[in-house]
This record gives sequence, structure tokens and C-alpha cells, in this order.
Amino acid sequence: MISRENIIAAREAIADTVHFTPLLHSDQLSKRSGNKLFFKAEHLQKTGSFKIRGAANKVKQAVAQGATSVTAASSGNHGQAVAYIANRLGIPATIVVPEDVATCKMEAIQAYNGKVVKCGLTSAERLPKAKEIAKEENGVYIPPYDDPLIMAGQGTIGLELLEQLEDVDAILVPIGGGGLISGILTAIKETKPSVQVIGVEPQLANDTFLSMQKNQLVSIPGTTTIADGLRTSQPGELTFPVLQKYLDDLVLVSE
Repeated sequence: MISRENIIAAREAIADTVHFTPLLHSDQLSKRSGNKLFFKAEHLQKTGSFKIRGAANKVKQAVAQGATSVTAASSGNHGQAVAYIANRLGIPATIVVPEDVATCKMEAIQAYNGKVVKCGLTSAERLPKAKEIAKEENGVYIPPYDDPLIMAGQGTIGLELLEQLEDVDAILVPIGGGGLISGILTAIKETKPSVQVIGVEPQLANDTFLSMQKNQLVSIPGTTTIADGLRTSQPGELTFPVLQKYLDDLVLVSE
């Protein structure tokens, strides 16, 4: 598993690429919930999501080790991030996306000079295709979540949260493949273990919920949840043990 030290190293590696995003406070939602709510503004991050953190950490290392091209499988956000950092580092990127990819996400990938290949509707279909292309092109495959460098990059959010809000009681994190929450869990629990970390997953994409119940990896069929960034078939083999070790609770959310 990754460690807090890996996350600190990732923070140093990607400092010239990512934004230190603000925390936004909502008076109305705080009143309605009876809590003081803050939102980590990763929508203001480079490429529009947190994904650039992990992608930058992984692609930078790949290029440092001699990579001349990269591939990724993504419903959109991870693909945008990989295309962005690859373009910035001067190497080509091929992104395998679902057949029903959001047009705005596909166009964003292409705007970063990424080549788009459509394949299936699930991550179980996309991932093998991306690996196949990487092998054919002698490139490096950049996983969307199940990779130590990806997890450590996403975990930099946890370090920022503790600096921005010292008296935080609980952090709620969405769960797809588990890259984001495993990184944040590691950063939080190895720095301030009293802070609760709660996972949030769509009812229609409840693979992690089922896996936690059975204490083993569980796969689900393709899903149509509107949360298209969370349409994974099962948790990652590297991310899931972190959730088993550290996660305080997991809640499901309807459409």
C-alpha cells in the first residue's frame, strides 16, 4: 500500500502542474444539514477535475524513465488529464473512451491533442483495449486508479484539506475505482486518524459497497448511473485494501 511519504513526494513532483484548490463554504447547505459544509473546489483544477494530480505524477515518472507515448482508459476526466500532461511533456497520448462518452469530455481530450478511441460501455472493456494499444505502440499504459503513483497523486488533496481546515470532523469522498478515496484515506489516517472519512457511491454502481460487505472484490454489470465518472465494474486490487483498512463508512446515493 502507499504511504503518507509517497503522497508528500507526489505533491513535490506535481507542484508545477496542479492548482492548490480552494475550499468553498455553503451557508444554505450548512443550514439545511445542521453542519458546517465545505467543498474542495477541484472543478477549478487543471483539466476540470482532480484527475490531473494522479495523471501528472504517473506520466512524469513514465517520461523520466524514457516513455515516448502513453495510453489510458477513461470515461473522460482521467483521459483529459493524461492527454493534458502528455501534451505538456511533448509525447502523444491515446485515450480509450466508452461509446457513450460525453461529447464535451471527448472534445476536451482532443483539445489537448489526445487521440480518442471508442470501446464498449464499461471499464472492463476499456482497460484491456488501452493496454493492447500501449503494447502495440510500445507505449506506457496509465491506469485510471489502480496504481501507486495515481493513488499518491490523488492523495495530495488530503494533505491540502488538513492545511485548509484544521478542525475538520469528516470528509466525504466519491468512489469509482477507489484511486481518489484510497489516496485521501492514506493522507488523512496517517496524519490525523481522528478525522472520519466516508465514501459515497451511486446505488447503480455499488461495486465497492458490495465488496466491503463481502470483504472481497465484487464485480457488477455495466451501469447507467448519471455519475459517469463512477461507472467502474469493481474496486481496484490496490485501492480496495486501503478502504478495508481505513474507511469509516460508505453510503449509497440514488439517482
